[in-house]
Amino acid sequence: MAIKAAIFDVGGVLIKSPLHYLMQLAETHGLPATFLVNVLRKGAPDNAFCRAERGDLSISQMLKELQKDFQQSATETNTEIPKTFSLKQMIGGLHKQPPHTEMINAVVNLKNHGLKTCVLTNNFIFDLPSGSEEPDSANFLLMMRFMFDEIIESCRTGLRKPEPEIYSLACKRLGVSPEETIFIDDLKGNLKSAKKLGINTILFKDPESALAEIQEYTGIDVFQPASPISADPDKLTHSYVTTKDGIKLHYVDIGEGPVVVLCHGFPESWYSWRKQIPALVLAGYRVIVPDQRGYGDSSSPSDIQDYTQDCLCRDLSALLDSLSIPRAVFVGHDWGGAIVWKMALRYPERTRGVVGVNTAYFPPNPKNNPLQRMYQKPGMFDYQLYFQTPGVAEAELEKDLEKTLKLFFRAPGKRDHYPGSEKIGVHNVRERGGLLVGVPDDLSRPSLLTEKDLAYYVKQYKTSGFRGPLNWYRNVEQNWRDSLKDIGRKIHAPALMVTAEKDRVLTPESSRYMEPWVPNLSRLHIKDCGHWTQMEKPRELNDGLITWLNDIHEKANVHVESRL
Repeated sequence: MAIKAAIFDVGGVLIKSPLHYLMQLAETHGLPATFLVNVLRKGAPDNAFCRAERGDLSISQMLKELQKDFQQSATETNTEIPKTFSLKQMIGGLHKQPPHTEMINAVVNLKNHGLKTCVLTNNFIFDLPSGSEEPDSANFLLMMRFMFDEIIESCRTGLRKPEPEIYSLACKRLGVSPEETIFIDDLKGNLKSAKKLGINTILFKDPESALAEIQEYTGIDVFQPASPISADPDKLTHSYVTTKDGIKLHYVDIGEGPVVVLCHGFPESWYSWRKQIPALVLAGYRVIVPDQRGYGDSSSPSDIQDYTQDCLCRDLSALLDSLSIPRAVFVGHDWGGAIVWKMALRYPERTRGVVGVNTAYFPPNPKNNPLQRMYQKPGMFDYQLYFQTPGVAEAELEKDLEKTLKLFFRAPGKRDHYPGSEKIGVHNVRERGGLLVGVPDDLSRPSLLTEKDLAYYVKQYKTSGFRGPLNWYRNVEQNWRDSLKDIGRKIHAPALMVTAEKDRVLTPESSRYMEPWVPNLSRLHIKDCGHWTQMEKPRELNDGLITWLNDIHEKANVHVESRL
């Protein structure tokens, strides 16, 4: 029977062994190596420790009873407990063991391949006052909720491992039978009860052997570096604000810490940052991701003049105002990149840092009208000229949304090749008579999108259509005229330019001359990557972005608390 779900213990599987920690702690305080473990096991399953795991006692209540148990055991074994030993610190330490990163990577691989995942842990209700011994369980569970479909804590259910009912509960919540499930734990007693129910069990001895067994059961390569987790739109809070201009903005807001605003391009939405949101939140940042004007669930006015870069920057400033956020780092891809460079130029007091993903910054040139230049030498920008006449591109792109989006979100090279693609490009759209002319109706789903991703984008464009997004392109000349007031100005905020080797329109070469105008510029070049950087190379983008964010906040003496 095919495996459909994987259940993981926490202590000893996802994080280092609590038993080893307890033995090391005992030896550190001059106690016999097994002293702490023996006290906690004595009288199980009805002792204070086990009752706390069921939720019958909180930690503060448990500690009062444990104090008596420890004193009694010390007397019985003629052991002296030193004054340096603290029960509170012991319990706090149980929650602070470092993760087995290989196991975390395996969980993400399983989830990315469609398996349901579950944490099943014996845990406590932590009610001690804040202090140095306070565990970081809230942050840990936040991390877990990105990776797991279910989190079952013994103290919330009245059940604890190895009671059979808790395994039945896990299977029920996951919607799978025991035979379709694997369970990984480091204690034989916990596995025994699960196995009796028909669950396939793996005894965790070390990451490598456990991963080999998981791979054997599932047929999934859990050793390979996992693609970053995607944010699930159904599990996020969706918020709205109406600006002074009367524009309703939809946005996602998640996490704690310094603020990072992610700005999408064309034809995208907030959802294009789905693989960056969890990574940034877990790295210690508050992440705000709007559907920009014209997209998704945000307002989509019909007038072209409502989409100038001045209007779009005002939206971002108004969004910060509504949330009482003085400053943020702005990260933008494609058209979003153009907007965040303008934010850094027009609203420097609101900009802690700025990142252009594929989109370079170009200082205004009063002698060079970019729209006239495109008409004279279209090249790769021929598609933008096709977009200029209102109604034409809208009719074509909205006729078959699924086909349109399948065409746009394709990676370069053989992965997403289709018959005739060598003759179809952004350079000959007007000559062909349309963007989709020559594209087969049975176009395959691109490698960058799952069926769920494609369905979500289609749903969004059924709501908003293409008029608003295309109007961004119809303000090229007006944006140039507005930019003339910026002549001579520099962007002084810390900046990062991300270039993608195989982007044929926003080429790495286009960013060559940025340093004189962006003096605090860092660079990140991503190889073998086309235009859709967030989806094509999410791990490389996330790693580089987080490293840069941590660096600029450290230099600004702004604390960032990672949740990993």
